[in-house]
Amino acid sequence: MSMKNKTLGAFAAGLMAATALVGAVSVLPSTQAVAQNQLHAAAIDPSRGFGELVDRVMPAVVSVQVKYATVAATDEDQAKGGRKMPNGMEDFFKQFPQFRNMPGMGQGDEESRPNGGMAMGSGFIISADGYAVTNNHVVKDADQVSVTMKDGTEYKAEVIGTDPKTDLALIKIDAKDKTFDYVAFTKDEPRVGDWVMAVGNPFGLGGTVTTGIVSALGRDIGSGPYDNFMQIDAAINRGNSGGPAFNLEGEVVGINTAIFSPSGGSVGIGFAIPASTAQNVIESLKANGKVTRGWLGVQIQPVTEDIAESLGLKDAKGAIVADVTEDSPALAAGVKQGDTILKIGGKDVSDSRDLSRQVAGIKPGDSVPLTVIRDGKTIDLEVKIGTMPDDRKMASKNASKDEGDKSVPLANLGLKVAPAEDGPGVTVTDVAKGSAAADMGLKAGDTILEVAGQEVHAPSDVRAALKANDKKKVLILVKTDEGQRFIALPTARG
Repeated sequence: MSMKNKTLGAFAAGLMAATALVGAVSVLPSTQAVAQNQLHAAAIDPSRGFGELVDRVMPAVVSVQVKYATVAATDEDQAKGGRKMPNGMEDFFKQFPQFRNMPGMGQGDEESRPNGGMAMGSGFIISADGYAVTNNHVVKDADQVSVTMKDGTEYKAEVIGTDPKTDLALIKIDAKDKTFDYVAFTKDEPRVGDWVMAVGNPFGLGGTVTTGIVSALGRDIGSGPYDNFMQIDAAINRGNSGGPAFNLEGEVVGINTAIFSPSGGSVGIGFAIPASTAQNVIESLKANGKVTRGWLGVQIQPVTEDIAESLGLKDAKGAIVADVTEDSPALAAGVKQGDTILKIGGKDVSDSRDLSRQVAGIKPGDSVPLTVIRDGKTIDLEVKIGTMPDDRKMASKNASKDEGDKSVPLANLGLKVAPAEDGPGVTVTDVAKGSAAADMGLKAGDTILEVAGQEVHAPSDVRAALKANDKKKVLILVKTDEGQRFIALPTARG
């Protein structure tokens, strides 16, 4: 495992959602916030404290209680103390096994448990008629949902829609002829160093306020395809998830979602979903009960320094197309494997994650300009964005193979190849230990589809492509069990 992967693995092992568990089991709920309790309210002066801000926004923050129906427990569940965990929560503990036996998490800390259970989290009201935001994993598979107001009043609530990809959910408080205080999302982008105030229900204690600053932006914590978290140092604990983080104007800048914590308690590293992301998702859930995202239909990866060098690009920016999906908008627009996407809709693409987020935010049916680099030339295309399907078909190509060649060493790449037995490309039969190919993760059984932009069907094709390549590094398209990706390997010229 590479040092980068080891670091990411250690980081992921310390991440946990912030939901308080009661009875059988509970996971920290994360939510989005909408802030508009008092319009045009003056900003708070931190030197005079945050009391005025608390008074302004606290009535719109709620505690979210979720009850799960009684379910049959397996023998394994009974041996561990009771009920089967709801979907989502079980996945959470599989992902973060170090938290399984933590006191209060519902696995192994009590001798016996009844079937069914409760979870507690946080949320906030975004409209006068009682729409509120919380986390998807808080209300997923819930039998009953209720919210408790600042004054202790409890109301039943209905789940309007959820979005697992951003872990957001919209609920509606059941209270006819009742007008609620509410907050609104900020329209301004937060800056690193800005003050934030987090409000929520840590450990089920009720409304609790903590303050801090925005520590970083654009964090990817590996929780989903659209990770773009805001990192804050205001204390967040289990039960805070789904609660709002406010700016000094009383607007919601983020929805508290997760923490990094080796111990399970706050260590000053919390993550919130930015208001810009949350607002679009919530609007879609309110209008349609689900989120409809734009779809381009490409398998992409970031442009690393090595890949940029092999392509002759000045900067390691954009997203390189490793594959084009069959019957996709990208294929119809003329996007090809190996293209480097630099702009979409007139906006620069910084990396593959940025492209995914931008495409997801484009309305299906809209036509937008797409700028790519192909064979060193800038090409402008027009693509009509589609609707993201439930399952995607990967592009495939038919090609012949050279039956005459045998396994052939390619010393300058540190590997041996042979014709693929099923389909296009050449199969890697051996990788030299300590070689650049081994360092890049190539292994026996992988299939090389292209070398320097040229399709290969036999070892002789690989040699020819290498001979024609005049760069210090050569770009190779590799197919593995996990999909396709480009890697840049040094050649003898390097």
